[in-house]
Amino acid sequence: MAEVAAERASEMLSDLKRAGLKMTPQRIAIVRLFAADESHPTAQDLFERLQPDFPSMSFATVYNTLDALTSAGLARTLRLGGAARFDPNVDPHHHAVCDACGAIVDLPVASIDATTAERSQLRARADGFAVRTVEHVYRGLCAACQKAQGSEAEPA
Repeated sequence: MAEVAAERASEMLSDLKRAGLKMTPQRIAIVRLFAADESHPTAQDLFERLQPDFPSMSFATVYNTLDALTSAGLARTLRLGGAARFDPNVDPHHHAVCDACGAIVDLPVASIDATTAERSQLRARADGFAVRTVEHVYRGLCAACQKAQGSEAEPA
């Protein structure tokens, strides 16, 4: 996993540099931390983790870096209620979200294209809607929260 994160960070930094953003120590730290973070952090999460090493860094620097990564197609923004969360994994995948602790786990899939049936249903209900991507969000309780609540895991 560390190799994937390092490769992802290198790609992100190269693309940001090509886009004309200065490679400041703060921006490099943001990208490296984000590329290795599978928790789907908010900009605030990353800001708070980096604050001890960069006390003069602004929240705007973190948010603008994440926004630039998203605009370049190197990250995705997730809107699952509350603050926007950012996902460094741009490979096709869905998400499992814990209703109790908010943990988000990536679920790899072969494709996130709409199926023929989904497209037919969209045409019938929202004629003219252009599908960009299909995302499934599975909601429930993660194993740790189930254990804490004393409930059994339901087979998938």
